[in-house]
Amino acid sequence: MTHVDSRAGNGYVALTYDDGPNPATTGALLDALRSAGVRATCFNVGRHVQAAPALARAQRAAGMWVANHSWTHGHLTRLGTARMTSELARTQRAVRRATGTTPRLFRPPYGETNAALQAVASGLGLTEVLWSVDTQDWNGAGTDRIVRAASTLQPGGVLLMHDGHQATIDAVPQIVADLTARGLRAGMISTATGRAVAPDGSP
Repeated sequence: MTHVDSRAGNGYVALTYDDGPNPATTGALLDALRSAGVRATCFNVGRHVQAAPALARAQRAAGMWVANHSWTHGHLTRLGTARMTSELARTQRAVRRATGTTPRLFRPPYGETNAALQAVASGLGLTEVLWSVDTQDWNGAGTDRIVRAASTLQPGGVLLMHDGHQATIDAVPQIVADLTARGLRAGMISTATGRAVAPDGSP
């Protein structure tokens, strides 16, 4: 499992959005991120990608990194290895069909993981990524609370957010303004360490 070391001094943080693509919100989220001039990592649910492949393509076209968040967003640690593998492999295929790229990062739903799931992810070429700061947007947090949570991000840190909440979209400009004021920039997640690093130009 990849842990995030919030002390990593590289000047970059990772903005991440789980559970998309969402027909009701993904377009507005991408517009907000583009307007703020930042890239983020989208941990997509495979069945959502299958249902709305154009939105996954839009994520990539907007410069986002598209990653794996399982097929059904279930409690994967309660499954056997074969079903775990299916959850991740089906999502890999759906994202590849929709975007032309194969995810290299995986976030387990609910942050629930174990050795078996980690082995399955690794076998599919995926690095497991959790987070260092949870905005609680999934728990009804408003924009101000989301922005306050983001303000605690440290270099190398990973911020947990979700594609599906207007408050999260509304928080984007303030989050980016705060990061800029603190000399931090939005970056990609390293497949080697799970920490935020400078973008390397890869899609």
